[in-house]
Amino acid sequence: MRAYRLVIAPVAITVALGAGCAPAPSAMERPIAAPSPVAATQQVVAVAPVITAPLFPAATARMADDSTLARMPLSSFEAATVPGAPKMADFGLSMGSIGSDVYPAEAPDEYWMVTDRGPNGKMKVAKHVKHRTMPMPGFDPSIVRVKTGGGALNIVQTIPLTTTDGRPVTGLPNSPRDERMYDNSGVRALPYNPTGVDTEAIVRTSNGEFWLTDEYGPSIMKVSPEGRVLARYVPQGTASPDAGYPEFDTLPGILAHRQDNRGMESLAISPDGKTLFAAMQSPLSVPTLAAGNISRSTRLIAFDTESGKPEAEYVYGMEIVNGFDRRVGGDQSEMKISGMSWYGPNELLVAERTDNVARLYRVIIDPSRNILGGRFDDPATSPSLEQSLPDGKFIPLDKVLAVDLPSKVPGLPGKIEGVAVRDPRTIVITNDNDFGIPDGKEAYAGGRLQNNGATNRLMVVNLG
Repeated sequence: MRAYRLVIAPVAITVALGAGCAPAPSAMERPIAAPSPVAATQQVVAVAPVITAPLFPAATARMADDSTLARMPLSSFEAATVPGAPKMADFGLSMGSIGSDVYPAEAPDEYWMVTDRGPNGKMKVAKHVKHRTMPMPGFDPSIVRVKTGGGALNIVQTIPLTTTDGRPVTGLPNSPRDERMYDNSGVRALPYNPTGVDTEAIVRTSNGEFWLTDEYGPSIMKVSPEGRVLARYVPQGTASPDAGYPEFDTLPGILAHRQDNRGMESLAISPDGKTLFAAMQSPLSVPTLAAGNISRSTRLIAFDTESGKPEAEYVYGMEIVNGFDRRVGGDQSEMKISGMSWYGPNELLVAERTDNVARLYRVIIDPSRNILGGRFDDPATSPSLEQSLPDGKFIPLDKVLAVDLPSKVPGLPGKIEGVAVRDPRTIVITNDNDFGIPDGKEAYAGGRLQNNGATNRLMVVNLG
């Protein structure tokens, strides 16, 4: 296990941080122009700042910049992204859902972001029966470079994700292990596609390549500067020979027991580019979904970028929902990890959230707490990790509150998912607007796909 010199990656919301004494760690506790597919190799990679002294918890936090992605028809975005592709109906939806993560680009006002699988919503088709629809099944997930200025967030470059031979990967689910998708009628089932990805997190390396995470596998993906998937790393026993790109089953097999729509949604990279850190959004369904829904233990993987294999697995202890967000009625399953960035020597900055509340935590990487390949990676272990409390058989990583976003930065949108560190006193945060599609039964209120007008925002926060 190598020693790490940690550096926090930039965040889409910039917050000014101030010095303060850290408490003792707790183990659980305007219109935009059509995007231009400029070659990614023209973009110089930003280097994450090295944090030499803890600055958290932040005594104050001030919104330094707040940029909003202006409305652009989603069909226009797709037409510009994949020239020659058939024109798709967008059902009145606008380009969005790029806020699941953020990573600083070379210019101080530019960032890399990534879309998810595409618009989707739940439709009631019969009593007690709901189908998840994908009204634009041809949507191709894309990496975007954005520029802030004057309160606007503009897309200046797009890089669609492709297979080895240049075909769009699409956002369709891979296999019957995934939630089934239907067309906009909610009746016709869409085919599975082994090349499809539900991308969520992004970092960029010094040679211009990208690393992404995906919720379906869950998986970690290596992508060329031009958007070609070079490799996808999935749980043991789940690699497909028909993926359309190299696929390797090197991740712990137990990760295949992820909950629907709760795969890997966060990613950080060490300053030397040799180690990635990726966390499961929620506890696994081991042995059952019910066990995962009430568990507070989720898993964080350290991944060696040279060998393509995990080198450590840690337990992250999530907060108790009742003291975190009282609006969710005590539902522990509402707690999620949706963003992560390198912070400093042996530390990560992690965004823990519900749809209403987000807080940032400093998390200490302790190699002595590595559980990779142990009893808790065996689905037959009873009680499972998700059913267990720390008792010496495993010890969650220590963490301390870094920034209490609700109390320090008023006026934030819901679903804060992306986080990056621009410099020691500046963080960036972003929200996911889900293409403006409401959650739950409101998605198809009145029998038609709805748009709630939610926007994507990138916020820079100065800490003091």
